[in-house]
Amino acid sequence: MKHATHDDVVKRLKRADGHLRKVIAMIEDGRPCLDVVQQLHAVWKAVEQAKRIYVHDHIDRCLDGAAPGDGGETRAPVPRFREITRYL
Repeated sequence: MKHATHDDVVKRLKRADGHLRKVIAMIEDGRPCLDVVQQLHAVWKAVEQAKRIYVHDHIDRCLDGAAPGDGGETRAPVPRFREITRYL
């Protein structure tokens, strides 16, 4: 099942892939450590953001939709669960 956010997640992962390929080339070329670490940080942030978007999409589309009720007390934990995922 494809969700609206999947294109954004793929875009971010492709960006991370590009950064990672750059890191590999930089290491092979003997580039300075600071340059390599900056690129590694970019990889980490791109993957982290893709993960966050993907998890939130799952919560919004799958868990919230599976919760019984019409938005009342039985569904109340879903937004709180979504909020706590920022700390993943």
